[in-house]
Amino acid sequence: MSGGPIHDERGALIALAHAIEPGDARIGALIDTWGAEQVCERLRAGQIGVREQSSMQVRLARVDVDAAVASAHAVGARIIDRTDREWPTQLDDLGATRPLVVWALGAANLRLTALRSIAVVGARAATAYGEAICRDWCSELAEHSFTVVSGGAYGIDAAAHRATLSAGGMTICVLASGVDTPYPRAHDALIARIADEGLVISESPLGQEVRRQRFLTRNRLIAALTRATLVVEAAVRSGTTSTANAAMALNRPVLAVPGPVTSVMSGGCHKLIRDTDALLASRIEDVLEVIGELGEFSAPAQQRRSIDDLTPSQARILDAIPARGSIGINDLVIDSGFSAADVSGALAVLMLRGFTDEGPGGWRLAGRA
Repeated sequence: MSGGPIHDERGALIALAHAIEPGDARIGALIDTWGAEQVCERLRAGQIGVREQSSMQVRLARVDVDAAVASAHAVGARIIDRTDREWPTQLDDLGATRPLVVWALGAANLRLTALRSIAVVGARAATAYGEAICRDWCSELAEHSFTVVSGGAYGIDAAAHRATLSAGGMTICVLASGVDTPYPRAHDALIARIADEGLVISESPLGQEVRRQRFLTRNRLIAALTRATLVVEAAVRSGTTSTANAAMALNRPVLAVPGPVTSVMSGGCHKLIRDTDALLASRIEDVLEVIGELGEFSAPAQQRRSIDDLTPSQARILDAIPARGSIGINDLVIDSGFSAADVSGALAVLMLRGFTDEGPGGWRLAGRA
């Protein structure tokens, strides 16, 4: 690109996104102070005073904003900037490191799609155990209308995207490269499908290849975009744990799935649970209770209340009620060995405490049809 005019704040943000690396807090702080147009002018004049100023000047001089917008349109993408109505305001929680703009491929509205979302991340060298958990839980998340956000990588990321798409759900892939140069290339078909049925986004301009640092800055974007981060599998030192750390820095909940103590790929999850505020997630209900609206996924009454609080006779009668269907009081008398009066009294207490209810076919566990 050859340099072109910058017409407004949006144009300045697009130009700067081509000139600086994602997540540069120094330039971000200057933009917050002076505005993007003023930063562009000062950078062109050599008045910014950062070590990389000369290389930033060269890159800025090559940017043609109108051509950048046209190039995005040519590949079916759009550029979403901080002033756009589609901008997800939760990204502003990143402060000076928030993205300048985001390139997006896909018809879905980024802001609306991300309102009810969760990051699902994990090891590239995932085990069969981790992939099975990921597939099952992402299918459940899709059924509950949650958007699953991940990074398109091998292992858990790919399993999360595929399971969500297979369940008819919405998924967002956040790339560390330009949206027209997805990585890994082996996932070209998967990422193209995500673009067709969900969203593919990046804060790196078109044509940009991945770099090691961009994976880390990408991870903070995944953490900021979502309500919570679920770590399915992770080694003790991995990019996955950097996503969890970014989420915790933003006061977003982090959930970690425990695994076999012999599995290296569960070591990072165990460390998160042991050493941080990460929550242990042993079932999908643990996740839903954290990310749902207030009371949306409250556990059934019999799960919320401890059976330890029941008397031995009440617990025995509760245990005699089948997991599915109903049972009559006469059968309960036979199965429990208590008198009809004792059974009736215990059932009344169990119903008041939310463990059971009475239907046309007899007594059943509360919440059972």
